[in-house]
Amino acid sequence: MPTKEELIALCLQLPGAYEDYPFDEGEWCCMRHSGNRRIFAMLFERQGRIWINVKNEPMWGDFWRQTYSAVIPAYHCNKLHWSSIIVDGSMSVEEILRLIQDSFDLTSPMKKHRVMAP
Repeated sequence: MPTKEELIALCLQLPGAYEDYPFDEGEWCCMRHSGNRRIFAMLFERQGRIWINVKNEPMWGDFWRQTYSAVIPAYHCNKLHWSSIIVDGSMSVEEILRLIQDSFDLTSPMKKHRVMAP
């Protein structure tokens, strides 16, 4: 299972991504686009696990939640447009990165409209 620091490092490989800690408690790491400052992932610890909140189109959010037990309606976010990934070892790093990439694309200043399924 990847650590929070490893997941942050993977997010930072996306073009124009940077990390931010906007909340007083400092444990929530927000990954943002430098072009529009929009958040594409939020990483935090909860219940002894690393969680990642990612944006998704509602129909894909339903799909991911039905496909992976580690994907649930987002903690502390709009549950229609955001999902939480619980990093518990049930998903591969590649699968987690796919959902992060989808969120990155949806929040990008150069938003791409998807024609095919992810």
